[in-house]
Amino acid sequence: AARSAKMMENKVFLSFTFYSTILILKMYVVAIITGQVRLRKKAFANPEDALRNGGLQFCREDPDVERCLRAHRNDMENIFPFLFLGAIYSLLDPSPTVARIHFLIFCVGRIIHTVAYLLQLRAPARSVAYSVAQLPCFSMALQILLATTPYW
Repeated sequence: AARSAKMMENKVFLSFTFYSTILILKMYVVAIITGQVRLRKKAFANPEDALRNGGLQFCREDPDVERCLRAHRNDMENIFPFLFLGAIYSLLDPSPTVARIHFLIFCVGRIIHTVAYLLQLRAPARSVAYSVAQLPCFSMALQILLATTPYW
């Protein structure tokens, strides 16, 4: 109980937890959208799903389903590293305001990236959102390295 009380005093960690949870929920939404697109387009990855929904001819790829899968994979490639970096960064006792700005920029950038991906917004909307979201990750990584360099 004492440990969880201590954790709840860490404003940076609580902010990180909030934004991380939003991002994980966003990933679940992308997964649900992918499933809905599969059903709507009748494009299933597995024969048993195709058979249940009209026949083996529906065990096939579809460009819209592939787009959803790419958006989801891009989330995994970027949000998972953020979860590590943000957790470690939270332990470095950064300014709560500066930390919150890092987390907010990443979160908003990833949400815009997903919207741009799924709605096929005109370039460079998606790549700008991607790049902006990478900035706080590089900042956190650099601060982690600077803090841990004496221990290498």
